[in-house]
Amino acid sequence: MEQAILLFENVTGKKSKFRLQNINFAVQPGYIYGLMGANGAGKTTLMRYILDDTARYTGHIYVDGEDVHTGHAHVMNKIGFVSEDNQFLVDRTCRQNVEILGMLYENFDTGLFEDTMKQLQVSPTKTYKKMSRGEKLKFQLAFAVAHHPCLYLLDEATAGMDPVFRKEYFDMLQQLIMDETASVLMTSHISSEMETKTDYVGIMEEGKLIRFGESLDVIPALAKEGSACYEF
Repeated sequence: MEQAILLFENVTGKKSKFRLQNINFAVQPGYIYGLMGANGAGKTTLMRYILDDTARYTGHIYVDGEDVHTGHAHVMNKIGFVSEDNQFLVDRTCRQNVEILGMLYENFDTGLFEDTMKQLQVSPTKTYKKMSRGEKLKFQLAFAVAHHPCLYLLDEATAGMDPVFRKEYFDMLQQLIMDETASVLMTSHISSEMETKTDYVGIMEEGKLIRFGESLDVIPALAKEGSACYEF
């Protein structure tokens, strides 16, 4: 089996209000994975454990074979994060954000950023704080693509998108993982989206991963059971 892009091994959070409990799963290259669960189930917390070098837990999280805790700065080069909570310089334009923050990455490709922004139909000269939510998330995806991550983390990134752009968005994600050097892990409350657009899905409840499998098996089972996770 190929080396997992993302691997959780017996990850349990130390004392805190929101914590994970004995999480084990692997994200293999070339697939889109989803996480579902009610608000507070642990989806965003799981992503924070990957991204935040101050997160306290037992067990191990690996990205592309590298331990997140011991090699955090280098691991961040391998991750593209798209979220409403992602931090950028709000008084600067998209292009200025790239000029300043792109230097934090080893292989940032400004030309690829510009091409992706054009594809997404977003102006790189627009000031970040003046952009709509959708424009910000498009910019974030372009920024992520430009540093060639092997793992894309998308936290509720498709919420509020119109159906036409949502299709284009997933078409782009499929292109990004086509060569099987990258994978996507995303959260969403849209069950139909999870069933048709992801390959595998995990169901979280109170910090636990209670179910994990192929989306075409897991989502219909949730609907049949009348699970609270199945909302749309």
